[in-house]
Amino acid sequence: MTTTLAHIWRHPLKGLGSEAIQSVELDPDQAVVGDRHWALLNAEAEDTHLWQPRRNFLQVASGPRLAALTAETTAQGIRLTHPEREPLEMKPETDGQALGAWIGDLWPENRPGPARLVKAPVQGMTDVEYSSVSIGNLASLRALSQKAGVDIDMRRFRINLWLDGLAPWEEIDLLQRAIILGTATLSPVEPIERCRAPDANPANGARDIGMLRLLEDGWDTRNFGVYFKVKTAGTARIGDALG
Repeated sequence: MTTTLAHIWRHPLKGLGSEAIQSVELDPDQAVVGDRHWALLNAEAEDTHLWQPRRNFLQVASGPRLAALTAETTAQGIRLTHPEREPLEMKPETDGQALGAWIGDLWPENRPGPARLVKAPVQGMTDVEYSSVSIGNLASLRALSQKAGVDIDMRRFRINLWLDGLAPWEEIDLLQRAIILGTATLSPVEPIERCRAPDANPANGARDIGMLRLLEDGWDTRNFGVYFKVKTAGTARIGDALG
């Protein structure tokens, strides 16, 4: 069976919504172009203009209700939606304070609140310090869903590229070689170790699955998905075959 690129997700604001796209530019320096391009610092973090760990930002692992955000890149900026809010049209360069006010009590009051919306360094503000592309396997997601007894929304994992046509957990084998998607070549790095963020349901922001326990009970791991780097730049589109 041919393995193909089935879904592409980009996250313009770190931890604050996902957007489905049909094609993406992959670049050795920027990884997924436009992904995690901005991040909302919390009040205890300093703006260093460098990569920082996720604990310094508003993100789903600490504020599960943020999981229900969607983000759409528009000609004017970014459009955010949430089931408990009216949509927000914002320009990241100027509307950081408006974003923090709009989030309001979606963020836990016992955690440092939103402070500044900062532009990420060139590689984006992903959860790892290097320029990374996250890749998931739909067959592994189906196996996880079967064990959970419910369909698990892929958005929980905030993965960039989803492949269809592999066997369950075969994505781990991809770490043994470089791969080609569209006109880009990617080099393997490591599995993705998970935190509590995937516990939260993107439909409503409720923590309704203990994902780490599910992974540990079923497969003795905390990993789901794999990280790659971009070796040669190119464009990947939905339907592209894995090479």
